[in-house]
Amino acid sequence: MATDVKDTAHAVEAATVMGLLQDRRPRLLALGEPTHGEDALLDLRNELFRQLVEQEGYRTIAIESDCMMGLVVDEYVTSGTGTLDEVMEQGISHGWGTSVANRELVRWMRAHNVRADDQGRPASERLRFAGFDGPLEMTHAESPRQALTALHGYLAARVDADLLPCTADTLDRLIGADDRWTDPAVMWDPTLSTGQSPEAGQLRLLADDLVALLDRQTPHLLATTSRDGWDRARLYGRTATGLLRYHHWMADTSTARMTRLAGTRDQMMAHNLLAIAERGPALVHAQNAHLQRPKSSMRMGGTPLEWWSAGALVSARLGEEYAFVATALGTIRHQGVDTPPPDTLEGLLYALPEDRHVIDAPRLATALPGIPPAPRVSPWFGYAPLDPAHLTDIDGIVFVKDIPQR
Repeated sequence: MATDVKDTAHAVEAATVMGLLQDRRPRLLALGEPTHGEDALLDLRNELFRQLVEQEGYRTIAIESDCMMGLVVDEYVTSGTGTLDEVMEQGISHGWGTSVANRELVRWMRAHNVRADDQGRPASERLRFAGFDGPLEMTHAESPRQALTALHGYLAARVDADLLPCTADTLDRLIGADDRWTDPAVMWDPTLSTGQSPEAGQLRLLADDLVALLDRQTPHLLATTSRDGWDRARLYGRTATGLLRYHHWMADTSTARMTRLAGTRDQMMAHNLLAIAERGPALVHAQNAHLQRPKSSMRMGGTPLEWWSAGALVSARLGEEYAFVATALGTIRHQGVDTPPPDTLEGLLYALPEDRHVIDAPRLATALPGIPPAPRVSPWFGYAPLDPAHLTDIDGIVFVKDIPQR
């Protein structure tokens, strides 16, 4: 059995990953990670992205970060707007702008977009950056103000005022104070939420009307503004309607509340990924659970939750043009994650001689013995082991033996 498992392992290179896909060149190549905040995994992501750019013509990277904030990073890498320090602070959410690896990714992308003659690459050759998460944290969601007012402003500058469903002042009055929307106590007490108030209900209708107007005016808008500007307005619309839907379910008092919230977040992610796929092949990076094809699951406050991830939703739409490579690892000793038991999937891979491998997951599934590997149990909540039952739904595995402390 050991020889068979060893035969499924290859060097960690973009060419190897693409070779597993059997001549497919997916529009979205998703690389998952089993834990957040480890620069060793982000360094590996950066390395694979550089190779995909140089060898396979990939032009976009999308990470699990606020889609609205990501516009700041994209402006910087494409046109040099702002400074690197500013965009790392203002353009990446969840506190991940402090990551050395994330900083290096953004720096390299900007440098790549500036040719030796300092004239810059043609627009079609420039690298693009995107966040594809909603403006959400585990503990709260942002106010819909930024997305709603940006969408309204875009339309107000380009279409007849009589076609707009409301004025900017009406939106401002209905939104009210932003801290009504962002109070973290709402996550644990839905009665504090403004998401099902009469004002929120009116905002949902107006957001829907604004998105519909954007859609109806597409020929005019594409003729009078840039494609990027129109794409950005669509992002505003997706974000506004998604946030208002998320806030609506934050006010829900039923037992399905947390499942609805998890599903709504991943639905927002999926809509953003489908839009990113429209402009060409992209590398997507996020937690494995957001990118896998089978249902995702977790426990929240002791309650088990199951929902369809962004990857599952996108895979259902794109089919062969979506690929998912999960990352698995052996140890994170500084977090109490020690050598995996030998009867687990990670334990089998840990016995391989090299520090990093790309694993042919479907072939590995056939090489395993009749008794499947035992599920690994993590002693640390921040690390999610790979479910061995998912092997046949994964295109490949990147295995990293040990994560060093930095």
